[in-house]
Amino acid sequence: MHTTSAIESILNVRHIGPDLLLGGQPSEDELRAVAAAGYTHVVNLALLDPAYCLPDEAGLAAALGLHYRHIPVDFDAPQLADLDAFATAAEAADRLFLHCAMNYRATAFATLWLERDRGWPRAQADALIADVWEPYGAWPAFISRARREWFSR
Repeated sequence: MHTTSAIESILNVRHIGPDLLLGGQPSEDELRAVAAAGYTHVVNLALLDPAYCLPDEAGLAAALGLHYRHIPVDFDAPQLADLDAFATAAEAADRLFLHCAMNYRATAFATLWLERDRGWPRAQADALIADVWEPYGAWPAFISRARREWFSR
């Protein structure tokens, strides 16, 4: 499979500049394409549910020369500590592929980080979230809390 088409087949994939790629759970071929495209780091925000995750994403990432970090974010109860862990990992990454199961957690975390640490206007962050999903459940309150508390740190 051609690298570009493999990347484009990642669920809800979004290219955020040359150094940040967001998406849902990649297949093995899609993760290989991410590495072949020059991404150096992978952060996975999903829980390791065998129903949809790779059997050994960390091992595959290591075999591909990717730095891998798993930050399991409970979809029903995201925490500011999870956001802190992600921001630390993102700052250490040259070219980052951030994913979760559907690219919901990943988009929310990325936009909050881009808004706080990279100066994205709120309207741009909100537009990216809206392009991928409409936050529900714990997420609207979490996003508001992050903007109120996490942004003031």
